[in-house]
Amino acid sequence: MMSAQPQTAYITPEEYLVREREAEYKSEYFDGEIFAMSGASPAHNQIVINIVGEMYAQFKKRPCRRVYAGDMRVKVSPTGLYTYPDVVALCDKLRFDDEHTLLNPTVIIEVLSDSIANYDRGTKFKHYRTLDSLIEYILIAQDECHIEHYIRQANNQWIFSETSDLQETIELPSIDCRLALSDVYDKV
Repeated sequence: MMSAQPQTAYITPEEYLVREREAEYKSEYFDGEIFAMSGASPAHNQIVINIVGEMYAQFKKRPCRRVYAGDMRVKVSPTGLYTYPDVVALCDKLRFDDEHTLLNPTVIIEVLSDSIANYDRGTKFKHYRTLDSLIEYILIAQDECHIEHYIRQANNQWIFSETSDLQETIELPSIDCRLALSDVYDKV
């Protein structure tokens, strides 16, 4: 979640990473500016926990699949954005820029709030689309049952689908995973 209050002086990516390692709170970085991230709501946290739990259960004993929650920093190398997606999954060998910055997510999931929904759908997705490794992008509403799912095609076009039906299951073919909406929204 990017805040509207950036730092004033230009910060290099290296300076950002040094600050971030010592920081008490997470921040995103883009184009010389650091943006403080705000805390998440109970509904947001529950959705993230539900997704990670479901994915972990499906990935267990499958060697190439991994899932990470909000503390896994991702570097969008082509644009220079450093960010913390809510959930990151992949089925590939892990590639890191440094020991804490993932370079090759296959799936990114963001849980939406009113303050960042437009950013996650627009500017942030524009950054994410430059990642060659990214095949699926999922946006999940936290205040209603609604999931938006984007899948990259071979011609670099994205297919969009959405659902608001708690009885439905979304398929994540890039990581061979399924998420039932009833599980995603359990206890929310």
